[in-house]
Amino acid sequence: MRRSTAVIFVFLVSYICKTLGETCEQNCGKKLDSCSCHPTCGSLGSCCSDYKEYCINTSPYSGSILGGTDFVVLDTNFNKSSEIVCRFDNKTNTLGYVDGDGRGHCISPLLYETGWVSLQISSDGGITFNRAGSWLSVHTGKLASQFKAILVNSTKWQYYGTPNVGGDLQMTWNTTLVNAEKVNIEVWGYEETGEPYSESWQGEWRYLYSLTKDHPNNGSFKFLPKVAEGDFSRWELGALRVSSSNYPDGMWNVQAAWSEDHALAWHLEERFRQNSTGWALDKCLAWDKLENELPNFLTEIIDCPCTLAQARADTGRFHTDYGCDIEKGSVCTYHPGSVHCVRAIQASPKYAAGQQCCYDSTGAQVLTADSIGGSTPDRAHDWGSPPFKKPPRIPGQSHWVYDVLSFYYCCLWSDNCYYYFKHRPSSDCRRYQSPSSAVVFGDPHFITFDDVSYSFNGKGEYTLVRSEEKQLTVQGRTEPVKDSEKTINATKLTAVAMREGSSDIIEVRLDRRNDGLELLRNQQTLSFAEQTWMDLHGVFVFSPVPTNVTVMFPSGAGVEVRRRGETMTTTVLLPEEFKNSTVGLLGKMNGDARDDLALSNGQLVQNHSNPEELFSFGASWAVENTSALFTYDSEYLLNSYCFAPRHDPNFMPVFSVPENPDDPLNTQAAAICTGEGSQFCRYDILVGRSTLIGNATRVSFQSHVSLVDDLKPVISCGWLPPPANGKKQGTTYLQWAKVKFYCNDGYKLSGSEERTCQSNGKWSGEDASCSVPSNIAGIVAGSVIGALTLIVIITTIILHSRKQKRKSSDSDEERSNTSKL
Repeated sequence: MRRSTAVIFVFLVSYICKTLGETCEQNCGKKLDSCSCHPTCGSLGSCCSDYKEYCINTSPYSGSILGGTDFVVLDTNFNKSSEIVCRFDNKTNTLGYVDGDGRGHCISPLLYETGWVSLQISSDGGITFNRAGSWLSVHTGKLASQFKAILVNSTKWQYYGTPNVGGDLQMTWNTTLVNAEKVNIEVWGYEETGEPYSESWQGEWRYLYSLTKDHPNNGSFKFLPKVAEGDFSRWELGALRVSSSNYPDGMWNVQAAWSEDHALAWHLEERFRQNSTGWALDKCLAWDKLENELPNFLTEIIDCPCTLAQARADTGRFHTDYGCDIEKGSVCTYHPGSVHCVRAIQASPKYAAGQQCCYDSTGAQVLTADSIGGSTPDRAHDWGSPPFKKPPRIPGQSHWVYDVLSFYYCCLWSDNCYYYFKHRPSSDCRRYQSPSSAVVFGDPHFITFDDVSYSFNGKGEYTLVRSEEKQLTVQGRTEPVKDSEKTINATKLTAVAMREGSSDIIEVRLDRRNDGLELLRNQQTLSFAEQTWMDLHGVFVFSPVPTNVTVMFPSGAGVEVRRRGETMTTTVLLPEEFKNSTVGLLGKMNGDARDDLALSNGQLVQNHSNPEELFSFGASWAVENTSALFTYDSEYLLNSYCFAPRHDPNFMPVFSVPENPDDPLNTQAAAICTGEGSQFCRYDILVGRSTLIGNATRVSFQSHVSLVDDLKPVISCGWLPPPANGKKQGTTYLQWAKVKFYCNDGYKLSGSEERTCQSNGKWSGEDASCSVPSNIAGIVAGSVIGALTLIVIITTIILHSRKQKRKSSDSDEERSNTSKL
């Protein structure tokens, strides 16, 4: 009866709203005739009266992919009798509740994907889902520590049972993550079943057993591990869940704090504890046999950058590996000897494989052929890949099953890394090609992909880069520079909007409320208060601080936006595949500077030093109304850009720096603006009337010069092996690097003792080898000496014998003579 009454009430309210005016129920994201349910309606003051009731926001807005996060629905009132059901990704339901203040709550579910998923909420027990929003599912490794249970001394947890590793284990958690006085600590396992790369291949989390029940929710638990009972010890990968003792064992999708997924060394069978090395070797050999049967994914993954500088600069294709980050102290547990690792952002197209590249303190790549700490490719990308949900694309867990547990078997729990590195060899960088970069900065100044520098101070919205072939578009908006008294006849970049194919539209703009950047996804503001990385539709976004945003597309294109004072600097990085396919204000990327400045009709600028001609060139790249990607969420933006010409023909900038010896800013400009690029800095100070903008321009120009230098191509000659029965000195294989070779005692070196990587990408000299020295001459000499010695001995004996005979004969003759006497 109560449910029927609730349903009647909902339909009655809906009917009244639709009768009196338009409603946002089932219309979120749309602009209606008399009001709006679009995200921009709040700032435009055009929202339908029930907008916040049906188009919901939540706090928090993100949580672990493993689920268990309790979040509140903002700005929406519920009846105490409401029966809340929350639906995620159009298929997974969890039970919510109404708190004492009438606020609705949902519990996030265990998902097999990361990124934003749809959220619908029902208040009538799941009959109608009339409230809509979204939820951000986050990879456990990227989740902030306050949102998960922590394994204290995690290394001990994952080596437990190996020689000299034992004793108690401890975990901690934020008690506010679980609203209960008593908690259960549960063990959950993960496995993948079915034939790899077939439709039957599935991944599943499963409740195994509880470590303890009715434990006080005091934020800490310590225990002495023991071998799991029955069949549970066969589960080698899993996580721990802290949840209320009021729930039945293993109940799905309840409020909980999860640990990160990890190797369950601490509960493996007794045979592991008795002989972990032998147990691990058996597992390693079984994995080696399996790998021999699986398809080769190595041929389709991207090559590593040659240097640490390249790896950190190529932000469109590579991103810091959170397990080995130089910015966080280089705690590289799985890569000893490395100081920083990066991962290829995109998984490979067919096998969803990943690439990892690690570097030492000199900036050189570390290879597994030289060190256990080297770079390793992955059969399953750690961060997963769309459409997620099934192996090998499940974030985190697929990587653990095929790439991490095997590393434990072969390298960490036993000394058999040969087997692992046979299937996971580091790729060197001989095929790596650096991206090309272009930049917009200051009031605004441009440096194209082919290094053509110019200034364009039009007011409007313009195409920075467009590639029809790659379906990439990057647009920029410029606004007049203002001081406290007047508008100055110069402009600055205030927003960039971009899209690749059917991806989400990403817009980054100066935030007028603070000193940071504002980010929008499909015209709705994105908050980075909880997470720094977001998986979006067809694009990734990273914002570690409010003034920095990096946007990464599947093609490998990257767009970096940095706020510097009152200006924004935008850098576009494009891989070699974009060659000959780009147009716009940042030029044609083909290595030829002569055709960079082409009007939208194809006509080339004849005089690059003519500011009026450059102005006409820039104006020709005004975006068309139908192709604009920007958000117009204020009267100013609507009137100045949406309903006005995309290039303002009435705005004429100052084309050159006025030479006024009485200008009080001359001295400061001379002090600040020195060296290469000083003309841009001087313009921004003397025309823009701001030393802050001028200084920001100087910094931006220098940063671009450093970026170009970091991305300079380098030559690699490839890995050189040490000779059999010998060793080598040197593990750097770039141009002019030297590698020396030595032989073990008793062996002689043949070939080159030292080889140098030459400018043609080939090693000097010949292959080195070590062999047992040839002893023929010695044997012959010994034989001759032996024969001569024997002859001497025999001769000596004969002579001695003859001498003895003569003495005997003489003695007989003397006796005969005596007798005669």
